[in-house]
Amino acid sequence: MRRRAKSAAWQRREVCAGGILCGKGMDMTDILIVEDNKELAEVLCDFLRAEGYIVSVADSGERAVSMYERYGAKLVILDIMLPGMDGFEVCRKIRDNDNTPVIIVSAKTEKEDKLNGLILGADDYIEKPYDIDILLAKISGIFKRRYQSDTIVCGSLKLDKVKETACMQDKELNLNSKEFALLLYLVENKGRAMSKETLFNKIWGFDSESEQQTLTVHIKWLREKLEDNPKEPKHIITVWGVGYRYEE
Repeated sequence: MRRRAKSAAWQRREVCAGGILCGKGMDMTDILIVEDNKELAEVLCDFLRAEGYIVSVADSGERAVSMYERYGAKLVILDIMLPGMDGFEVCRKIRDNDNTPVIIVSAKTEKEDKLNGLILGADDYIEKPYDIDILLAKISGIFKRRYQSDTIVCGSLKLDKVKETACMQDKELNLNSKEFALLLYLVENKGRAMSKETLFNKIWGFDSESEQQTLTVHIKWLREKLEDNPKEPKHIITVWGVGYRYEE
């Protein structure tokens, strides 16, 4: 994970949907912590922020699902004993939609609990109290294996993050830098509706002097290069009232 400069905006915590965003408000979250112990959640959040991750915290299962659906996450660290919806149900709901990595961190140490979590689709199950260095190493390993490959293949589309090139059915698409960044972000979040605000802020930045119409123009250009019929796109789908979604 590339370390980010910790600006004032980075350090600010914003309350959202009953949880805490430890980072830029509309960026997709790197890690969603689901933990009702406020002190424990804040300590873990601080360690992860120090490693350069964008972190969100939810203190209940319902809030976790709401934040996940709204902002997404590349990894979920999930407690089991939560008020209302428990962690097993949160894990089930995440798995119903996609394969985002989930690490269960819980004081429930019975074999049946561990098996239940793993059967539901958790990638790991760590007992509390845990060694923070071990947890950080596991998180780093997941990000390296899952998100730091130089090449992404999504159906017939191949993206080279080093060369910033994209090929569809082995034909290069000749994208400019913004088009590539936009397509890459959509593909990395395939199947998830991304709001126009999130996409604009991610690609052009919060302080950009460009207008959001720029996003619409770049989507049009991408469709012209990517789709067989740009007027009836099968990959970059408009989600009315929200933004766009990439489909394989």
